[in-house]
Amino acid sequence: MYHMKYMEIIFALILKEVISIFTGLVEEKGKILSLVKSSTGYKIKILAKKILENVKIGDSIAVNGVCLTVTKFSSNEFEADIMNETVKRTNFKRLKINSEVNLEKSLTLNSYLGGHLVTGDVDCEGKIINIVRDGFAIKYEIEIDKKYLKYIVEKGRITIDGASLTVVDCTSRSFIVSLIPHTQDGITLSNKKIGEYVNIETDLIAKHIEKLIKIDENSIENLLKKF
Repeated sequence: MYHMKYMEIIFALILKEVISIFTGLVEEKGKILSLVKSSTGYKIKILAKKILENVKIGDSIAVNGVCLTVTKFSSNEFEADIMNETVKRTNFKRLKINSEVNLEKSLTLNSYLGGHLVTGDVDCEGKIINIVRDGFAIKYEIEIDKKYLKYIVEKGRITIDGASLTVVDCTSRSFIVSLIPHTQDGITLSNKKIGEYVNIETDLIAKHIEKLIKIDENSIENLLKKF
């Protein structure tokens, strides 16, 4: 009974804390048209098409897994502002003109949830340390900061540059994902080489479970009474 209550609490916390939510199902790949630095931050312009259907100023779009707010758009491009902190934490600092990026529009109440819950708040960069072909699949081994590895488990979900993928194996310093041909065609990871970097967002639910189990028994009982 308690574990069901814990899940209810976790989802309630997620909905309370997160303004926009994504699934990690990339809708299209866009191209960087410009990335301009100013004294206060960055302004990015991205070539896109499908993602702009019914878009409005203020809508959220995940760009390589980073939640950005649309500030200007036309039929085939949009602009957004990026904070300095976001650039420092993500692979945005490595983007160049014509770099491809994964794009996904935020969920609405009638959206299909086919991936997993993704916030668009990147935890860290990961470095590709190995690429191996396995039949029609391609396996990527990615090294990340050890403090985030505790949120990654075999057969769990991970977000890489905004794409929801299944973890097939873990080591003490890295994890491995495997891409089928359909996924290879739809996301930017298939164009990456050893030594390149990707944005990583670990499992949101795992973070909330960790937070809950740190609460003492009395606090849990009091928290359960509120739901």
